[in-house]
Amino acid sequence: MNRDEDFMEAAEEELDRATTLGWKELARLTPWGDTFEGFTPEGREVCFERSYLWEGETGGDILVEVTVYESRAYEDGVRVTRGIPCEPPVGDGSTI
Repeated sequence: MNRDEDFMEAAEEELDRATTLGWKELARLTPWGDTFEGFTPEGREVCFERSYLWEGETGGDILVEVTVYESRAYEDGVRVTRGIPCEPPVGDGSTI
């Protein structure tokens, strides 16, 4: 597996973990982000950057971004994103 494929696989795995919580739980944390060191599936040492951002208006959809990069080369990393749609408040007459 080449470096970009390895980074992409690592980013997608982390994105899956980053989106295990639903909108309601994440809305309490958004905007928020962190960076930590880890390893790709092929064993490369990398940094993982995870961000939870409002996609538009505060209280709307949440955009989750994960970037995987070598500490010396942020620009050469890969970024994946996934949206989490806003859940309407309970009791507003909407159906889910």
